[in-house]
Amino acid sequence: MSGEPIAVIGACHHDCPDTCAWEVTVQDGRAIKLRGHDEHPFTRGQLCPKVNRFLDRVYHPDRLLYPLRRIGPKGSGEYEPIGWEEAIDEIAGRLRDIADRDPEAILQYSFDGTQGSIQKGVMADRFFDALGASDIRRHLCGVTSNLGAEAVSGSRLGIDPEELRHARFLILWGTNTLLTNRHLWPTIEAAKTAGATLVVIDPIRTQTAAAPIVDEFFQLAPGTDVALVLAMVNVLDRDGLLDREWLEQSTADWRGFIDAAQDMDPQRAASITGIAGDRIEWLARSYAGTKPAAIRSLIGPEHREHGRDIMRAIAMLPALTGAWRERGGGLARSAAIYFDLALASGGERPVRRSFNMGRLGEVLTDGAMIEALVVHNSNPAVITPGQNDIIAGLEREDLFTVVIEQFLTDTARYADYVLPATTQLEHLDLMTAWGHLYLSLNLPAIEPCGETLPNTEIFRRLAAAMGLTDEGLRDSDEDLVRQLLDSDHPWLEGITFDRLRAEGFVRLGVAPGFRPYVDSRPPTADGKLHLGGLDYRPGTETRTGNPVLAQRYPLTMMSRKQHAKFLNANYGGFENHLPQEGEPRLEIHEADALPRGINDGDRVEVRNDRGALTLTATVSDTAQPGLVTIPFGWWNRSTPEARAVNALTNPAVAADDIGSSFFHENLVEVVRLDDR
Repeated sequence: MSGEPIAVIGACHHDCPDTCAWEVTVQDGRAIKLRGHDEHPFTRGQLCPKVNRFLDRVYHPDRLLYPLRRIGPKGSGEYEPIGWEEAIDEIAGRLRDIADRDPEAILQYSFDGTQGSIQKGVMADRFFDALGASDIRRHLCGVTSNLGAEAVSGSRLGIDPEELRHARFLILWGTNTLLTNRHLWPTIEAAKTAGATLVVIDPIRTQTAAAPIVDEFFQLAPGTDVALVLAMVNVLDRDGLLDREWLEQSTADWRGFIDAAQDMDPQRAASITGIAGDRIEWLARSYAGTKPAAIRSLIGPEHREHGRDIMRAIAMLPALTGAWRERGGGLARSAAIYFDLALASGGERPVRRSFNMGRLGEVLTDGAMIEALVVHNSNPAVITPGQNDIIAGLEREDLFTVVIEQFLTDTARYADYVLPATTQLEHLDLMTAWGHLYLSLNLPAIEPCGETLPNTEIFRRLAAAMGLTDEGLRDSDEDLVRQLLDSDHPWLEGITFDRLRAEGFVRLGVAPGFRPYVDSRPPTADGKLHLGGLDYRPGTETRTGNPVLAQRYPLTMMSRKQHAKFLNANYGGFENHLPQEGEPRLEIHEADALPRGINDGDRVEVRNDRGALTLTATVSDTAQPGLVTIPFGWWNRSTPEARAVNALTNPAVAADDIGSSFFHENLVEVVRLDDR
């Protein structure tokens, strides 16, 4: 006789702004239903397509349920089952041998396979800190835009995204809200209903740009955002639309910003951005003349050589017009900083040798540098640029590789040991968000399938097997949650483990209408927003920045998120999360397709000096002339070359090795296969 079904509250773990609250129905120990939690004020009972069928993933026949040890060549995916005790002992022995010689020859690699504060890496970091191993700097995305904003305000703090409902002029700058931040869309619609003008700025005619409620779409040339901002500043200064009182009281070196814009009149900017001068003038005047005015921007514009300049330029605009003064005005970025400020940090970690994660291919192909690689919460063979070098590194027989995973991903196929991890339904975690201010507790709804273990438990067992006795390596997952919540920050007042366990989610104690940099001073030395000089500079691998290379590769290529049922490499290999075509497609504008003899559905080769991919072409007007796009997140096995878009993308990083790779600055050529 079946038992009564029970409901367990949790939250989605995906690398997505929305962190949806969900409810799992469990009967006789098996999850039978997953749905959005109706009472969550932001996500409102709705899940997205990549999560609606999450139970298929939990119970998928290909899921890894037992530890595996490699028996075939690297990359073959040939493994034999092995017991946990044996696996832990053998891995610990290999790591111990390497650590005794040189602990920095061990490298962990992880990113946002889960956004959970606990399973993402608290115990892993403690383990590798204790070893003295090398680390990666998780700069794949977000850091560049943070640096641009921090250069202005000394902080990443922006307005609460839900405050955008009060804006009356709203710019969505380089963010595809309708697709990638869908639960914010009702807030955008509320602003529109109340009379807001809605503007989208993007190189691609995204789903958001094509939405019926959008008033104006500015399809600027890729990477020319700084030129657009400078032209807007030129108009604001010329037409007397600056808030000089605010500038004098609350900013430093604002005249340097104005001076930098003098040579970028709308006509010059039109020749750079592809946006007509009169439209630039309308944008500047409307932005300054409508109160409150807000900009929503996330990480889209940052993946460029001068991405910091772009984000700094966008962050300086609200200061010129005093947009921060009004409720709903200013700049809305990632809300993660609210949680970073509120939650206990756990103290300073020891300094270890570290590498920018975008340089993994370079690091792994230098055989003398890294002898052991431990991967968790990531699929670097797919998500990281420089893909060919990464795979060459993973193929090294002298590289001892351990991958903690739920499925045999492209990266896991090169591992010496694959350790099976629990899913979000099977472990405890504390869930922050970067799209809203609600903190959630994810309770385990079912017992772990097979012999899967949480990431935290795997590292606890490795630490014990290696004889590591550092404080904190034996803390339980509940201990870790309670430690993070043990904060005296006022935003966390009254939010406890027990309250979260009872209620599921609680909003941080941020006052409604809180205005960063008005209700609190910027954390700069002088308490002011710092403006200053700014130049438009084309990237090294762009048609303007490298006309010689552009003669061979005349098209710009960008990788972009899906309009299908998955958004990242976590789901790239499963039939339930793939478009019907079963492969990534190249999107190309008719103006570029016609002279190359390319028709919709043709097989084409897209290539540059880094690699080549065979794909099917889609001729459309979403990409502008001169720009082609390829979706990211597909597993390498989706193409004949067993490679994905990151075989083509630019792995270069800034000279100071800080920030993301220049993903979106790539020159390529596309040819019909019959014409090669």
